[in-house]
Amino acid sequence: MTKKILLVGDGAVGSTFANDLLQHTKVDELVIADVVKKRPVGDAMDLEDITPLVGGCNVHPGEYADAQDADVVVITAGVPRKPGETRLDLVNKNVGILKSIIQPVVDSGFQGIFVVSANPVDILTTLTQKLSGFPKNKVIGTGTSLDSARLQVELAKKLQVPVTEVNSLVLGEHGDTSFENFDESTISGKALRDFSGINDQVLAEIEQDVRQKGGAIIEHKGATFYGIAMMLTQIVSAILENRAIVLPLSAPINGEYGIKHDLYLGTPTVINGAGINQVLETKLSDAELKKMRNSAEKMQEVLAAIDLA
Repeated sequence: MTKKILLVGDGAVGSTFANDLLQHTKVDELVIADVVKKRPVGDAMDLEDITPLVGGCNVHPGEYADAQDADVVVITAGVPRKPGETRLDLVNKNVGILKSIIQPVVDSGFQGIFVVSANPVDILTTLTQKLSGFPKNKVIGTGTSLDSARLQVELAKKLQVPVTEVNSLVLGEHGDTSFENFDESTISGKALRDFSGINDQVLAEIEQDVRQKGGAIIEHKGATFYGIAMMLTQIVSAILENRAIVLPLSAPINGEYGIKHDLYLGTPTVINGAGINQVLETKLSDAELKKMRNSAEKMQEVLAAIDLA
């Protein structure tokens, strides 16, 4: 069976993801769609030059109708938040963009899996599921996967250990109400809080560094894209190869953490060829559980204010 991807959004994240994907996974056809019609043409021409080195792939520009026989539709299209804008301002802008994408993709006969990486990702993933009517396991958002990677990097630097030895996650909304699960974090199997020099002040500083890293990258180079593009590659590769992996993703909450709202939120998630295989309710301290529920409440407030008509 052929493996086909439709990428919607050919900005820095989308084009970097396309490059990463071709180098890490066997893909037979990669279609690139964007409202700026010239860019996918150029990117397809550029990307096809690496296909002799990666096993071949039919890379070409296309339209939403090309989703008809795709395995995965990856959505990176959207506008970034501007200084002074509220989160609801950003949501309303990107909801309009999302609606213009989802309907024609669904109308094409697409029956695969949506993977969403546009921000605010938890809200847009929730809305993708509602607008498409797809089963919840077939809609996935990148969630707090990038936040968690940044946290692991900072902890590895602080403790001078290999980053692969760090087991620590950022959970909740990918945004203002996210939180680090320091109380359950381990380094080489040892509890984080048992390490010499680790205290609440140090952890607060690490948390601040994680939250500010994206802004620092943008200040220096204009955008962040390597990390999230690789997260997208991990997700899509697992789907195409039917290989189970666990990442903190935007996943449908169904009573986990005592949350009653119908929404997607960042939590450890098992994905494979069917999409979301299992939503994992990780152990949280009482303080962290309160933060998780607060994250859901704040998201629900925004969702309740959105008019999908």
